[in-house]
Amino acid sequence: MALDADMIVDRRRLRRKLIFWRIFALLLIVGVVAAGAAMFSDRGMASRPGAYIARIKINGLIRGDAERIEALDRLAKSTARAVIVHVDSPGGTTAGSEQLHDALRKVAARKPTAVVINGLAASGGYIAAMAGDYVVAQNTSLVGSVGVIFQYPNVSELMKTVGVQIESIKSTPLKAAPSGYEPTSPEARAAIEGIVKDGYTWFKELVADRRKISGETLERVSDGRIFSGRQALELKMIDQIGDERVAIEWLAKERNVDAQTPVRDVPLRDRLGNLSFLHLGAASLLEAVGLHVLAERLSDTGTLQALERMNLDGLLALWHPPAAN
Repeated sequence: MALDADMIVDRRRLRRKLIFWRIFALLLIVGVVAAGAAMFSDRGMASRPGAYIARIKINGLIRGDAERIEALDRLAKSTARAVIVHVDSPGGTTAGSEQLHDALRKVAARKPTAVVINGLAASGGYIAAMAGDYVVAQNTSLVGSVGVIFQYPNVSELMKTVGVQIESIKSTPLKAAPSGYEPTSPEARAAIEGIVKDGYTWFKELVADRRKISGETLERVSDGRIFSGRQALELKMIDQIGDERVAIEWLAKERNVDAQTPVRDVPLRDRLGNLSFLHLGAASLLEAVGLHVLAERLSDTGTLQALERMNLDGLLALWHPPAAN
């Protein structure tokens, strides 16, 4: 009986040890994952020591983004010798685009800043691009679409067909106007047109100020159309045809930045922070072993941006090809 009691005690001790080491291993894994995430976060990248050129990317739809503004503020205070901004965006909300432009201008006030337009810098994307001290684009990049738009669906005729009517009691006729549930009154249309024209005037004045364009040329570039990179160069909407190498050459020649200075990617948000625990661990591991492309694909937000497109409310500086009939 004494032997059986000793065996029971030993088994309990062994079980407690196993539980301890399992908990320790789990905490260790969590710690490693958290450290990996912190290592590749925008805070860690923006504050890395030594001279370097920071490469940031503005992709997809542009909306108000406090996290991105905070990251740009940190970048302005970092040890980066200069900044290269890659833009590939059809635009977004006017307020979000203005916010981004102002934040980039604050960076440019402290760091030489060049902009590289990849495939597209239209509407709000062009607002962001104009924040740079020097703007380059490919020959076939799409640039421009200077203007604003206010869109809303009107289903009043459809509701008549199905026999549905929305009743509303307003404090004034222009409250919550225009509404998609009833025909737009002339007064409501005039009010919205006033907002659109005011936003357009602001955008146009920004182009005139940042790109030093006036007269007939300003009228042409501000008529809402898009231009190829070559056309944009002729119209002074950009400064040169080229890519990142051209931007670095300009930084070296005009801003005394050593052309051999390493270029480092600086994310404007923590790509890993918005993922589930499993994705977080997998992305951190891929980053740690050098498989950056796979990590980026794992944390790709393209699907989210497609969903966001349907949620853009208010005044827009956004370009997209018209849908086929």
